Amino acid sequence: MAKRTDAQPPARHTADSHDLIRVHGARENNLKDVGIEIPKRRLTVFTGVSGSGKSSLVFNTIAAESQRLLNETHTAFLQGFMPTPARPEVDVLDGLTAAIVVDQQRLGSDPRSTVGTVTDANAMLRILFSRLGRPHIGPPGAYSFNVAPVRASGAITVERGARKTVRATYNRTGGMCTRCEGRGTVSDIDLTQLYDDSKSIAGGAFTIPGWKADSLWTVRVYAESGFLDPDKPIREFTEKEMRDFLHREPTKVKVEGVNLTYEGLVPKVRKAFLSKDKEALQPHVRAFVERAVTFTTCPECDGTRLGEGARSSRIGGISIADACAMEIRDLADWVRGLEEPSVAPLLTALQQTFDSFAEIGLGYLSLDRPSATLSGGEAQRVKMIRHLGSSLTDVTYVFDEPTSGLHPHDVQRTNGLLLRLRDKGNTVLVVEHKPEVIAIADHVVDLGPGAGTAGGTVCFEGTVEGLRAAGTLTGRHLDDRAALKETVRTPTGRLPVRGATTHNLRGVDVDIPLGVLVAVTGVAGSGKSSLVHGSLCRQPWAADAGVVSVDQSAIRGSRRSNPATYTGLLDPIRKAFAKANGVKPSLFSANSEGACPGCNGAGVVHTDLATAAGVTSPCEECEGRRFQASVLEHRLGGRDISEVLAMSVTEAGEFFGSGQARTPAAQAVLGRLADVGLGYLGLGQPLTTLSGGERQRLKLATHMADKGGLYVLDEPTTGLHLADVEQLLGLLDRLVDSGKSVVVVEHHQAVMAHADWIIDLGPGAGHDGGRIVFEGTPADLVAARSTLTGEHLAAYVGA
Repeated sequence: MAKRTDAQPPARHTADSHDLIRVHGARENNLKDVGIEIPKRRLTVFTGVSGSGKSSLVFNTIAAESQRLLNETHTAFLQGFMPTPARPEVDVLDGLTAAIVVDQQRLGSDPRSTVGTVTDANAMLRILFSRLGRPHIGPPGAYSFNVAPVRASGAITVERGARKTVRATYNRTGGMCTRCEGRGTVSDIDLTQLYDDSKSIAGGAFTIPGWKADSLWTVRVYAESGFLDPDKPIREFTEKEMRDFLHREPTKVKVEGVNLTYEGLVPKVRKAFLSKDKEALQPHVRAFVERAVTFTTCPECDGTRLGEGARSSRIGGISIADACAMEIRDLADWVRGLEEPSVAPLLTALQQTFDSFAEIGLGYLSLDRPSATLSGGEAQRVKMIRHLGSSLTDVTYVFDEPTSGLHPHDVQRTNGLLLRLRDKGNTVLVVEHKPEVIAIADHVVDLGPGAGTAGGTVCFEGTVEGLRAAGTLTGRHLDDRAALKETVRTPTGRLPVRGATTHNLRGVDVDIPLGVLVAVTGVAGSGKSSLVHGSLCRQPWAADAGVVSVDQSAIRGSRRSNPATYTGLLDPIRKAFAKANGVKPSLFSANSEGACPGCNGAGVVHTDLATAAGVTSPCEECEGRRFQASVLEHRLGGRDISEVLAMSVTEAGEFFGSGQARTPAAQAVLGRLADVGLGYLGLGQPLTTLSGGERQRLKLATHMADKGGLYVLDEPTTGLHLADVEQLLGLLDRLVDSGKSVVVVEHHQAVMAHADWIIDLGPGAGHDGGRIVFEGTPADLVAARSTLTGEHLAAYVGA
C-alpha cells in the first residue's frame, strides 16, 4: 500500500507578503501624526467631515508621494519639464504602487478641446473615416479640426548621384475650417467699445482697461509709430490710416530709442484678451470682453469646426461632423451596425469606448461637446473612460467623490465601475460622503473628529458594520434619513420661463415659485442646469429680480489668496490694525508694503534644484509668518496680524466681537462664513488647499452679502458630510425666511425632502430629457412615484 502523507499547503512566497500600504507619521496640512495600514487590491473609502484631512491623507500624502517617486525614475532632462512636488510631511510610506488620480478638476478650457479629443475617441473616428469615407479625401489629419490645410511650392535639392534642383509642390490636407480655425465660432469686435472716435489718440481715445496714456507698450506705440496722426480725431483718419490703425500686420518700430512691435488694434486686442480663458480674467477685464466681443456660430462650417472636404466624406450617409454631433449612445449603435472586416479591431475599440460612456451615465454627451462646459462630476467620469479598458493591474486608483453630480439612479453604475477596477487586482481609494458608496467598501477609514485643527486624526478603521457601531460622527449619521415636511411654504409670486430651448430643453414652459425653497431635480443630463443657468438666469427680468447665481466653477487664485482676501474680510481687519496703531493699512498686507523681503510675503521659499525636485521650505526670515518684523510689533487686542490670520473663523468671530478688537464689518463677514459651515477654516489658509465643497461654500458666503432676491445654487451639498447637510438645510431655511427665494439644482434626497416645491426634469438624459415630468410638492412626488426621482425619494424617506 502506498504510504499516506498529509498534503501541506505551499509556503507563501515572500513577494506575496506586500499586501498593505503603510502610512506612519503623516503630518501634511492638519494631519496629526496619522498612522494607518490600507489593504491592497481592496476598495477603501475615506470618510469624515469636510476639512477633516481626507484629501490631505489620500491625495497630498499617498498619491503625491507615489507620483513623485515615479517622476524620479525619468531622466533629468524629462524631469525638467515635469512638476516637482516636495516630499510630503510623513515619516514612513511603505508598499506604494503607481497611483492614477482621477479628480474633479475641470478639463482644459482650450476652445479646441472637446469630449472626443480628451478621450481619444476622435482619433479613432478619424482613422475610420480615412479608411471607409467616400469620397476619400486623405489621411486621418484630413478629418481633424486641429490640422490646418497647408499648400507650399518651391525648389528643392535632390541628393541622388549628381545634385539636381527640381521644383516641388507640397500639400497637406487638413480638416480645419479656415474661417473659424477649428473653434466653431467666430468673434466680432465692437469697435465702439475700444475707442471714442471723436477723440484723438493723444486725447485719450482708448477705452480699453489698463491702456494708460503714458504706457510705452500700448497707447504710445500707436501715438509715436509714425503711421498715424496722434492729434487727429480717429473719425477723421484716412482710409489708409484706418487700415493701419485697425489691421496692420506686426511691424518693427522705434519709440524713444526702444525697439517695439506695432500691430493693428484688432489683432492686438484678440491676442491680449480673446486668446485667454475668459474666466481667468480679472472681473473688470472680463466685463470689457463681454461688452466688446460677440461670439456667433461660424457661418462656413455651421459650428462643426470642419472644412468642406471633411464634411463631404461620408460612411453610409453619415459624415464625421454628423457622427460627432450624435449622442454617444446613438453613435455606439451606428458603429455597431458597420460591418467591415478590414477595420474590425478599430470598430471593436470604438464600441467599447462608446459603451463605457453609456455604462457610467454619460451616453447623453456628444463628442463635439466642449470640454470646458462639463461639470466637475462629468469631467471626472470622462477621465474614467480612459481606465475602463486599461490593461494595467496592481495600480492604485484614487477617486475624489466619484458620485458628485450623479442622480441616485446613476450611483449604482459608478459603484459597479469601482468594483470592476478592484476586481482586476487594483487598489481603489475613494474619498466619499454618500452612504451608497460607503456601503460597498471593503475597508473604511474615518477621519475627524472635527474639521481643521479639530480634525486630522483617525477615528475609525475597519468594516462598514464596524463603522456603524463605532459611534463616530460618520457612524452616527450613516443611516440618517430626512423626513418629508409636514407643511410647505406658500409662494409669494412666480417667475415665468417660456419656450426654453437651451441645449436639450424642448420648449419648456415653467413658473418658478418665489418666496419658497425650490429643488430642480432629474438625472444627470436631463436639462437641469440648462433650465436654471441657461434660461432662468438669462431671462430679461433676471437683472431686475436680483438673481444671484452660485455655480460650481473653480475659484481662481494663487497660494497668496486665502479666505480673508477672497471674501474682503482683510480690508476691515487692516483698517482696524491701522487705526489702533496710527499707521497705513497697506503695512498689514503680505502682498504690499508689509511683506517680508525674504519671501516677498509668500511665507515660503521655493528652491529650484535644477535636475532634482524643487524644495519648498518656510522662510527663515519671517518663519512663515509672511510679514516684516516691524509690522508684527503692531498689535490689536494683544494679537499681531500674523496671529489673527492663523485664527479659525470661529476664533476670529470671538476676537472681533468684543473688546478693543471689536470690528462690526469683520464680524459680519465672519458670521456668513460660520453660517455656511466654514467655522473651522483658517483665515490665512491658501485657497489652493481648499476642497471643492469648501470652495463652493466660500463663494456662497461671499454672495450672501449681495442684495439679491433670488439665489440660484448648483448642488450645494457637493463635498458635504452627512452631518453637515442638516446645517446646510438650516441655512437655506434662514435665507427663505429672510424673504429670499432659493432655487437649488440638487440630487441629494435630503434637500428634495426639505424643499417646498420640486421641478423634476426628464424622463431620461440628452434627447430623452429636456421636459418637465413633474411639478409639485415633495409629498405629491412621493405619492405619485411617476418618475425616477419620485421612486428614489420614496425609498429614501421610507414611504
